[in-house]
Amino acid sequence: MGKYATNPILFDEVLNISTSFLKKHGYFKQNETKTGVITWSRNGSKYASISIKADTTGTTHFIELDYKNNGVPINYRICIEYVPSNLGIGNVPYFICPNTNKLCRKLYKIGDYFLHRTAFKYCMYERQTYSKNTRFYIKNFGCDFEVERYYEQIYSKHFRTHYNGKETKRYKKLKAKIKELENISDEFFYKKM
Repeated sequence: MGKYATNPILFDEVLNISTSFLKKHGYFKQNETKTGVITWSRNGSKYASISIKADTTGTTHFIELDYKNNGVPINYRICIEYVPSNLGIGNVPYFICPNTNKLCRKLYKIGDYFLHRTAFKYCMYERQTYSKNTRFYIKNFGCDFEVERYYEQIYSKHFRTHYNGKETKRYKKLKAKIKELENISDEFFYKKM
């Protein structure tokens, strides 16, 4: 008798909040309270949004999330802890998961709340669902797809390769990446021969 299909929930497809996103949008400025709305959209149509309030004025810094899940209003706080950077430049903000109390940079919403990834059973990243052969092909031929992406950027309509007689930094960077990836794919084929 055959096995039942296991279609795991993929972390890549669920709603998430990251500290880098909030920091980029000014939610972690010291001694401030900032409110806003985070919206998720797919193909130009909005499918989810939450209200967020970040408070860094007191001794305990936190974000407060307010949203509806299947018509049920949900409101709760997630504490933020700052850890010194390994580069010695400032502090890095981390969420403290309300369920597991683990420090994390990204919280996922599966069910009712945004939590650390270890709070959910039977959830995976998309790469973990690939077969052994698919992982092999991505590992060895994925660089060809990346090269195509870089070429598309270079040959896009308004891309500038030169400015004032010199190559632009972006063009140099893309050329270097293309050269590196083409060398990798050449080395792979020479090893196989």
